[in-house]
Amino acid sequence: MALRGVSVVELGGLAPGVMEKLQLGPEILHKENPKLIYARLSGFGQSGRFSAMAGHDINYLALSGVLSKLGRSGENPPAPVNLLADFGGGGLMCALGIMIALFERTHSGKGQVVDASMVEGTAYLSSFLWKTQRIGLWEQPRGGNLLDGGAPFYTTYRTADGGYMAVGALEPQFYQVLIKGLGLKSDQLPSQMSVADWPAMKKKFADIFAKKTKAEWCQIFDGTDACVTPVLTFEEVAHHGHNKDRGSFITDGEKGVSPRPAPLLSNTPATPSSKRDPFLGEHTEEILREFGFSQQEIDQLKSDNIIGSSNKLNANL
Repeated sequence: MALRGVSVVELGGLAPGVMEKLQLGPEILHKENPKLIYARLSGFGQSGRFSAMAGHDINYLALSGVLSKLGRSGENPPAPVNLLADFGGGGLMCALGIMIALFERTHSGKGQVVDASMVEGTAYLSSFLWKTQRIGLWEQPRGGNLLDGGAPFYTTYRTADGGYMAVGALEPQFYQVLIKGLGLKSDQLPSQMSVADWPAMKKKFADIFAKKTKAEWCQIFDGTDACVTPVLTFEEVAHHGHNKDRGSFITDGEKGVSPRPAPLLSNTPATPSSKRDPFLGEHTEEILREFGFSQQEIDQLKSDNIIGSSNKLNANL
C-alpha cells in the first residue's frame, strides 16, 4: 500500500463513512501501518445525530454555545467571518490533536484516530467563558458585560473620519491614562466599575472620540498605557509602524500582502515565500510520487476523476 510509510494522515471535509466506502478508513489503514495517526476533521464530529449533516462555521459556532455570547445588546449574534470554528476550533485544534498523538506515540509506539469536531473544538477554546460564569463576569445580557462591549472602557469607538479606535483599559491605572487622553477628569466622573453608569459613560466617550480622526487619536495614545489602539484595515495593517518594526506582514511576487508565519521561533524561524499561492491541486502529482505512487497509478486516478489534470487548474487557493 502506498501509505505504508506515512506517519500522519489528515483527512477532513468528508462526511462520516465516506473514507470507509473508499476502503481508506482508519481500521484498514492501521492494519497496514499501526503507527499511523489518522486525523478526521469535521463540523459535528464522527458520531452523534448531526454527524452526517452539512454545516458551516456559523452552524458549528452556534451549536457550541459561543455564538450566543457574541454581538451587541439588542442585535442578532453576528456571523464572525468563518474564523472561530473553521480555523480555531477546527484546524488549530485538529493540529494540536495530531501533536498530542505524535507525542503519545513516542511512548506507546502506536498511532490513533483524532476525531476533531469543530463544535467541540470551539467549545473547548471557550473554556474561559464557561469557567468564569460563577464569578459575576457575565451577569448582564449579551453586550452588557465587562468584556463583551458593555463597559465604556472595553469597546470600540467611531472617529471623525469614519475609522475606529479599540479601547481596552480594564485596569484602574490604565483607565486613568485613558481618561487623561480623552481630556476628562476622573474626580468628575462616576466610578469606573459603576455598571449603572456605563451606558451614559459610553455615550460620553463616543461623543469625544467622534471629534478627532483616527490619526489624531493615535498621536494622543500611541506609546501610552491607555490600552487604546487603532482598528486597522487590511490596507493599513502592513504600513503600521509596529508591524513594520517586526516585519509582521509580507508581500509576495504579485504584490499581495499576507501575515508572516507565526509564532516566531528563535532557532528555526519559518522562511516566508514570496511566490504566488499554489493553484488548486497544482502539486498533487508531485506529492503522490513522494508517497510512492507510480505514474501509471496517477494516470488511473486522473482517468477515474479522483484527481484533476494539472493543465486544467486555474483557481487559486
